[in-house]
Amino acid sequence: MVIAQRAEEAKAIWVLGDLYRIRLSGEQTAGAYALIECNVSAGNGPPPHIHLHDDETFWIVEGDFSFLAGDKTVRLQTGSCVHVPRNTLHTFKNEGSTSGRLLVLISPPGLEKFFERISEPVTDISSPPPVTPETLQKVLALAPEYGMEIPPPPQ
Repeated sequence: MVIAQRAEEAKAIWVLGDLYRIRLSGEQTAGAYALIECNVSAGNGPPPHIHLHDDETFWIVEGDFSFLAGDKTVRLQTGSCVHVPRNTLHTFKNEGSTSGRLLVLISPPGLEKFFERISEPVTDISSPPPVTPETLQKVLALAPEYGMEIPPPPQ
């Protein structure tokens, strides 16, 4: 089945202070993958984590990002791509002074449901809600359900 989606039709959610748009869900791709657009604020990115069941591929649509994958950190700009296989500690950070954009391909899908469950609804795309201790507790509580490990920060 062919899927065509206008920009405004993608589901928009706030995830840890960043605007995510679910471009294609696992249901839409018959379980093949999920595709998410992430608008990442300057200096922002998720905590280091490991996906036990999912591979992720990041394409930098716009911006300057650093990626930690395993024990290697790389800095990449617009047009670059990073593939992170499952069971690999990873994170990213927007190193730019303005918002950057990533397209994230997740295979197999399902992680988009985690993002939906930890998200805040979008009422104003210019004003993200604050990331609270309650939000972080929700992330830590739900992560294992989605095959995700979030190690504690180094001392």
